[in-house]
Amino acid sequence: MKHLHLVGAGLLVALFCSACEQSSKAEVPSAVATGPAQTSSPKAEDQNFPPVELAGTAVHELRASGTERQYQVWVSLPASYSESSETYPVVFVTDAAYSFPLVRSIRNLLGQRGRHIEDFILVGLPPEQGLTSKESRSRDYTPSNPLHDPARRAKVYSASQYGEAAAYRDYIESQVFPLIARHYRADMERKVFAGHSLGSLFGSYVLLTKPGMFQSYILGSPSLWFDKHEILRHEETYADNHTNLDANVMMYIGMYETIGPSERHSSGPDMVGDMQYFERRLQSRKYSNLFIGSEVIKDEGHLEVFPSLISRGLIWALPGRDPNITG
Repeated sequence: MKHLHLVGAGLLVALFCSACEQSSKAEVPSAVATGPAQTSSPKAEDQNFPPVELAGTAVHELRASGTERQYQVWVSLPASYSESSETYPVVFVTDAAYSFPLVRSIRNLLGQRGRHIEDFILVGLPPEQGLTSKESRSRDYTPSNPLHDPARRAKVYSASQYGEAAAYRDYIESQVFPLIARHYRADMERKVFAGHSLGSLFGSYVLLTKPGMFQSYILGSPSLWFDKHEILRHEETYADNHTNLDANVMMYIGMYETIGPSERHSSGPDMVGDMQYFERRLQSRKYSNLFIGSEVIKDEGHLEVFPSLISRGLIWALPGRDPNITG
């Protein structure tokens, strides 16, 4: 088990578009000339600077059973953890290279040690080691493989593998959950899922196949359009076999994630409409024990909405002693 370090620009890269997956190493600008001889500063990577370390974090290594896939599991404990003997709810976040440091900071600042958001153990689920985030998430977060149809090998489906959400779901349930329960004072009856984009599609898939894995679902900008709305087939299958769906679900999306007149509006699928239809469809089933709601967040688009939605979602899922934020 190791502490989590932030090394290089790639760890905080935005994960939600393939154009953002490449990062370059920054060089220190050349020194200003102070005499006849002008020299360049050495490259940052040559100066052996210590990495930034996130306090209160740990890294666990896991190999997914039956595969050669090696994953890490990142854990961040709240400041109050060492001061008590209590158990804590657990928030699991996908796309952890982006979401983990952000959610950790939101818990610490906005949460105010349980005042606005109940303290929780944060678990990050980063990509498979050795793969780009695009390749790992395209495979692990999607419930079907659109590449079976050669006519659909378009730019939107540019990864090499898709459709292994079931295997990734089972890896989390059978390996990640026991690891967290074994090493931490985790209340495994109060697990919260949080995802965005394809990560949220994965959360929707878990909701419709093994809903009891999590008690609450924060689904941000879910990519329900994927593979001709394949997720709706899973919804229909679940509805055909169940009258109960024991889960609390809150969905969020940016107002510009739909077709519209401005440059900020989407030129692709109507994700706002998809989310609202998904909500109405689940509500129409009249499942017992299901709460589902949604919010369209003003002045936000797909890439920038996550900080807003995860703040709202955490206050909804784990309200603190005084969840009303002031000043």
